[in-house]
Amino acid sequence: MSRVISSTSANGATMAFRPVPRTGVIYVTEEATKLGFGTENSDWCNLGQGMPDVGTLPGAPARVSSVSIDAADHEYAPVAGLWELREAVASLYNQLYRRGMPSQYSAENVAISGGGRSALTRAAAALGRVNLGHFLPDYTAYEELLDVFGLFSAIPILLEAERGYSFSVDELRREITGRGLAAILFSNPCNPTGKMIGGQAMADWVASARELDCTLLVDEFYSHYLWRPDLAAEGGIASAAAYVEDVDRDPVLIVDGLTKNWRYPGWRVCWTVGAKDVIERLTSSGSFLDGGGPRPLQRAAIELLDFKSTKAETAAIAKEFSAKRERMVTGLRDMGFVIDLPPEGTFYVWASAAHLPPSINDGMSFFRKALESKVIAVPGEFFDVNPGRRRSGRGSRFTQHLRFSFGPKMEVIDTALARIKEMIRVEANA
Repeated sequence: MSRVISSTSANGATMAFRPVPRTGVIYVTEEATKLGFGTENSDWCNLGQGMPDVGTLPGAPARVSSVSIDAADHEYAPVAGLWELREAVASLYNQLYRRGMPSQYSAENVAISGGGRSALTRAAAALGRVNLGHFLPDYTAYEELLDVFGLFSAIPILLEAERGYSFSVDELRREITGRGLAAILFSNPCNPTGKMIGGQAMADWVASARELDCTLLVDEFYSHYLWRPDLAAEGGIASAAAYVEDVDRDPVLIVDGLTKNWRYPGWRVCWTVGAKDVIERLTSSGSFLDGGGPRPLQRAAIELLDFKSTKAETAAIAKEFSAKRERMVTGLRDMGFVIDLPPEGTFYVWASAAHLPPSINDGMSFFRKALESKVIAVPGEFFDVNPGRRRSGRGSRFTQHLRFSFGPKMEVIDTALARIKEMIRVEANA
């Protein structure tokens, strides 16, 4: 989806700008807004949202209700972020993933930015003339990210629904060597499929990246929403950081933030963790791309990264969201949706409408009809990352899929499922 923005200058000339794509969540929200959706309108069920419930959860730390502003906070923050916050991030990663390991992260291994897109944009700007691999399907915003920078070539790697979107280390090594990949960008767990690379599989990926000198750009924004039993048993948190041997030599760059795992999306506080020399380069690119994140919120974020507080928040997320996951998976299956892979992570269910009545058996037609019932979902074609529209000669493989979020409260999910069930009944009898 794209649109052309134009304006008229003082002398009457029209200035045309390049088409600006709208990511899946933005597109569906704008379409719903035309029909009356708004955050103050409680009658809508937003299963398209890319954020979790931000309210109080049983057992979770108290939610922050106010932020004190130090006199120095009226100044710009350093482009790399407040030193104290960088130290807090490094300390948390060492406590969570690197206990007893000789190589430890320090503040110099961390850069702070104003949101995940900002962090990924810094990384993309710092890449040279390389081949960068990315998976299909994956996060919708990667499309614009991979399209805006012309220095590197984006190479798609197809994942198959029939195999549960799995990708072995042998396949990874073939892609790296056969296509000459210098970097691979991916969300883990994956948005939208919920596929998780963890445990020995992630250890093998990191080892292969190290051996073949291919940087892993790992988007870990959902790494505290893990549903696979082996990962849940380890505390429900996982990261590629656990498998890095030398924090200043291994080609692993991790992006995370307060948005999902701490449930503070409005703060726009994000961090990148990696080798010191790479962090320096990202800071240089950030100096002209975004100038750094908001200083008061960086200072307030420090206390949120306390080890015990983080563990308590994650435990509360696991209890609340696992119940919502079960409700969403069961509800959709009972109505005839096909779920290729029950989500191993994230708060999304990736489902096919192929067996629904013909009038709503593809993502876009289902989305349009669901809006009439005040239910929002995201059509699957938005996740068929296609920078520059290079694959314009064929349709998307995911036209019959949708992404349903179980980020909202349970009562919203229940209402949405009831409305969808009634919509399917009406369409089946039409």
